[in-house]
Amino acid sequence: MPQAADILADPNWLAHRYDEANDGFRFVRLDRDGHGAATFITDEYLSDTDQFQFVDRSAAEEAQIGAGPRHFVFHSAYCCSTMVARAFEIAGLSHGLKEPQVLNDILGWRRRGASDAEIKTVLKLSTDLLARPFGAGEATIVKPSNIVSPLAENLLELNPDAKALFLHAPIDGYLRSIAKKGLWGRRWVREVLLGTINDGYLIGGFVGQELLELTDLQVAALGWLSQHSLFNRLMDQFGAERIRTLNSEDLLSDPEAAMRKLFNLFGIALIPDALRQIIDGPAFNTHSKDAAMEFDAGARAIEQAKLAESYGEEIDMVANWAAAVAQSQGFDLRLRSNLLG
Repeated sequence: MPQAADILADPNWLAHRYDEANDGFRFVRLDRDGHGAATFITDEYLSDTDQFQFVDRSAAEEAQIGAGPRHFVFHSAYCCSTMVARAFEIAGLSHGLKEPQVLNDILGWRRRGASDAEIKTVLKLSTDLLARPFGAGEATIVKPSNIVSPLAENLLELNPDAKALFLHAPIDGYLRSIAKKGLWGRRWVREVLLGTINDGYLIGGFVGQELLELTDLQVAALGWLSQHSLFNRLMDQFGAERIRTLNSEDLLSDPEAAMRKLFNLFGIALIPDALRQIIDGPAFNTHSKDAAMEFDAGARAIEQAKLAESYGEEIDMVANWAAAVAQSQGFDLRLRSNLLG
């Protein structure tokens, strides 16, 4: 059996879950190739998660964790965020983490009544554990699940050297993605809205019965608007020196410029030809959820056009409604501090 000190010193042991009942972390073996193969580092996509090693929080707090620099990609879903996280998988430079389960656990713990002090202590320790680099000098780019956005303020406060990107799809593109998912997507946005209400950042003006009267795509738009309102507040708080925004359509139209700017924001010096290898590599040319499927900006445009044919009228109506709601709340659908200027 490995000792706690050996687990904490080895980045091949992923801090996968926070066990609030026993106040400690569950670690699972996951090497760099395993990260690359997993769509997300969640129970659904990892094998043998029942074969974990438990380490008390007190032992982790006492250890000298060799954490490196870390930065964040927050997002409002269906906006190529997984593609961006995959693009940072460059040995010797950076490593991308795709939706760590441990952050979801901490959000759930907060929802169940954990104090702010408890949340901050465990959240800081979790990010230190996630930022143990596979190679000396590597930066870790953490892409949390979009449901973790309520913890973004804490994550930025607790990691004062970290920078962040807020990645988002335009409202009509987001709605097309939800419509594409059919019943599953329409149910998912209602689950997201319930979480938004529980986490206390639903935009104002809507109460119980009014929420029930909304269509599925209006519910989707309301969740999207609430995240954008949150992002606006965080930009006021932390400023453009630490936070930039990017629209997924801008990313796909000029990925080379976007990724160059993003590496620069995160303070990662690109080695010669690395950027071209990223743009020509699997991150930008295969589907993030299905590596066997080719995917690029052209394929996405064709897919979006087909969806517009099927759902265009409904989406246009809801997008116009969302714009009116945003105006009533005093914020613009276009986030400021654009990464591309």
